[in-house]
Amino acid sequence: MTSEDRDHTSLVDIDETGSRSSRSGHGKAHLPVWQETLLLLGIAVVLAVLIKALFVQAFYIPSESMEPGLVKNDRILVEKTSYWFGGTPQRGDVVVFEDPGGWLTADEAAGPANPVTSLLSRVGLYPAGGHLVKRVIGVAGDTIACCDDRGRISVNGTPLNEKAYARLDGADCYGPMTSTCDWTAGPVPEGHVFVMGDNRLHSADSTVHMCRPDETDCVPGEEFVPTDLVVGKVFVLLWPHDHFRWMHRPDSFADVPDE
Repeated sequence: MTSEDRDHTSLVDIDETGSRSSRSGHGKAHLPVWQETLLLLGIAVVLAVLIKALFVQAFYIPSESMEPGLVKNDRILVEKTSYWFGGTPQRGDVVVFEDPGGWLTADEAAGPANPVTSLLSRVGLYPAGGHLVKRVIGVAGDTIACCDDRGRISVNGTPLNEKAYARLDGADCYGPMTSTCDWTAGPVPEGHVFVMGDNRLHSADSTVHMCRPDETDCVPGEEFVPTDLVVGKVFVLLWPHDHFRWMHRPDSFADVPDE
């Protein structure tokens, strides 16, 4: 027997029925391409659902209310673990939260209209709708006042320098949505936050839901957002690629004292 014959024999076994079977691996069956594709897609969907449920979720910006930093239809990622284990939203955080009721227009609340993108949004593979994106200005116990002689909003008596992120478009102050630069909100109730859009002339935020002195059918407290509606903190502007950047809490809130 030659060495070639011995090598060939070592790759062949005789099973219990007396038939020969190869151990070379060449006879191993492979899944068809379409089956492998479906398997990989299934794994991707399962992972996406787990990631969405536990860690990160994609959203899109539904309006111009967060310009100039976040533009309508920008895609963002929200860190859902931000406020776990007793953590709460902090002043200056940009957060995503569910509509407390009547804050969104019908178009903004609808989300993706295409059936495919709607399905993908449910499993976390496409940005979801029906949510708002705003900046936290006040947390529990805070009092927010507009405005000082330089047009700045104050939190607990400390003026905020918001030039780095807020857009005024000719407004006289940084809180003009109630058509006046003279208002006070708070103290913010426990378990709630006071939020504003960075585009101060075009943001349906907490200032819009405040009760004005001449209103009789307004419900006090509707301007505050319950923290249990907050999905998480925006940590990255993902798309389009030329807008990509990491999101950070502005330094302007660092000196605000707790009440």
